[in-house]
Amino acid sequence: MRSQPDATHSPQLRSWVAAANVPDTDFPIQNLPFGVMQRSRLEPPRLGVAIGDQIVDLSAWVQQGLLHDLPEKLKVACVADSLNPLMSLGRWASSALRRRLSHLLAVDSPLAHSAALLPMSAVTLHCPAQIGNYTDFYASIYHATNVGRLFRPEQPLLPNYKHVPIAYHGRASSIVVSGTSIYRPSGQRRPVTPGEGPTFGPSQRLDYEAEVGFLIGPGNRLGQPIPAWKAEQHLFGLCLVNDWSARDLQAWEYQPLGPFLGKSFATSLSPWVVTTDALIPFRCEALTRPPGDPPPLAYLLPAGDAIDLTIEVWLQSAQMQQQGIDPMLLSQAALAALYWTPTQMIAHHTSNGCNLQPGDLLASGTVSGAEPSSWGSLLELSQQGKQAITLPTGEQRKFLADGDRVTLRGYCKAPGAVRIGLGNCSSQIVPIAKRAAAIAI
Repeated sequence: MRSQPDATHSPQLRSWVAAANVPDTDFPIQNLPFGVMQRSRLEPPRLGVAIGDQIVDLSAWVQQGLLHDLPEKLKVACVADSLNPLMSLGRWASSALRRRLSHLLAVDSPLAHSAALLPMSAVTLHCPAQIGNYTDFYASIYHATNVGRLFRPEQPLLPNYKHVPIAYHGRASSIVVSGTSIYRPSGQRRPVTPGEGPTFGPSQRLDYEAEVGFLIGPGNRLGQPIPAWKAEQHLFGLCLVNDWSARDLQAWEYQPLGPFLGKSFATSLSPWVVTTDALIPFRCEALTRPPGDPPPLAYLLPAGDAIDLTIEVWLQSAQMQQQGIDPMLLSQAALAALYWTPTQMIAHHTSNGCNLQPGDLLASGTVSGAEPSSWGSLLELSQQGKQAITLPTGEQRKFLADGDRVTLRGYCKAPGAVRIGLGNCSSQIVPIAKRAAAIAI
């Protein structure tokens, strides 16, 4: 049964934090996403909760006794340096903490204007969890069809796509938080002339992938699959993911075992995790499969809900930054159009007995729609480099250039609900020469 909104979702709810009441803020009191922040290099990281342009320092609020009525193990999790302990407790814990924070931050709270907050601009944000494992799915049938059509016009979708949620295991060690510069990777590229060997050098086809991340709460024991009906209990929340891709490296290496160096050099995450509770008003029916498509196998049912979330991609070149020109919107896609739901991803991932752990990241794969304006990668927008995109400066892009800044934005809107956002996931491409200089230092 779908969870119903409660008092923490009320459109009438207002906060004593003025910035939380501004229209179209990502972080109204109805959101309250979790993250990890650091006040200075001399202090350890702490858990924080975003509210408007401010952050609740959970460790400080525990020490001040503001969370005294919460269970002891929940208070212990609040003073950790990552979200993993909170994630491991299960949904009851984040729900209880959310209710308490909502009460304390409400405009009629007895703490109004007296509890200490930190300006978001005054802290350093970190990856929200210690991510031990990372799995990237391929859940958008539009993206799979677009890419398949570029390489296999006669058979865009492989025979297994509509039967099994496709994924590969990514590299957790190279996951970085939004704002971290991305060094252009080097690697082998396929021969230019038939009969010649491959070359090695900087990627000439660097790309982004606009994705949504699903962070795991409580895991499962090795050998014990999570049934689909129970999968939602293992989902802590959502963030934005940019799975950077070196298309020329990927094209040469991916057969027969799939992505490797073309993907493992970096994956960017937004710093705030929007909880499953905050997303309750934005749950919707999953994509209706066209007539003739095979029904999911029994272990993938019930399919669970989709989430009415919009993900946008914005590009700002170095020249645009120098001239003060705002970023250009490249695409806007709907997460609800995925062929496979988060429930099905979790159920399939564990169906062989694989054990998920608190903080594990499952990514959606590139979120694309049916129209070009909704395609979530340059590989699709440029038709594999055949069509250039013109920027406001007159510059053209088929793939990313050094100095380009890519920003993902995500938000949820629904009738009768207050808009909430996932914040931004933004990074700039750094030339390979700067990487060499950094190594030398």
